[in-house]
Amino acid sequence: MIVIKVGYARVSTEDQALERQTKALLDAGTERIFEEKISGKNISNRPELKAMLEYLRDGDVLYIESISRLSRDLRDLLNIVDALSKKNIGLISLKESHIDTTSPQGKLIFHIFASLSQFERESIRQNQMEGIAIAKANGKYRGRKKIAIERNAFRKTYDEWQAKKITATKAMQMLGIKRNTFYRRVGEFEREKA
Repeated sequence: MIVIKVGYARVSTEDQALERQTKALLDAGTERIFEEKISGKNISNRPELKAMLEYLRDGDVLYIESISRLSRDLRDLLNIVDALSKKNIGLISLKESHIDTTSPQGKLIFHIFASLSQFERESIRQNQMEGIAIAKANGKYRGRKKIAIERNAFRKTYDEWQAKKITATKAMQMLGIKRNTFYRRVGEFEREKA
């Protein structure tokens, strides 16, 4: 059986570069690297992760730069590791050098690090929410500035979309906005009309 070392690199925004992760994975001797650039909101849609999981075979080893690059949260990480385990695929994290799921000790360390990583993310989020609440109470927080959309242009595009002359994706392109903004504005517009 030929064992292949496969790498997976991911960044969360288009502005970030994959080179640092890719270099570390190449230095570790990986023969193939799957690279993914996705935004935080689209993390559930990871075509390169899916392709990599299909590519891996019994006995292969997956290398990652760090566990934070593999998943979005602890549950997701454990699901991925479970899927790897069922296919008899090892996981090695270069940053957390004790994580090597090809050994029982490595599996234990992996679960400890994964829990700590999840705890850290949740603590950061909690601190952020507390800071926002304080800023709101002091009148200093106003949230993100609303994206300006010319009302007549939106109404015309909305009408075409409702008449099924264009798709939602085409409407978003015409207005120069993203999915969440489009549907939020649709909701606001429909509430105003009602």
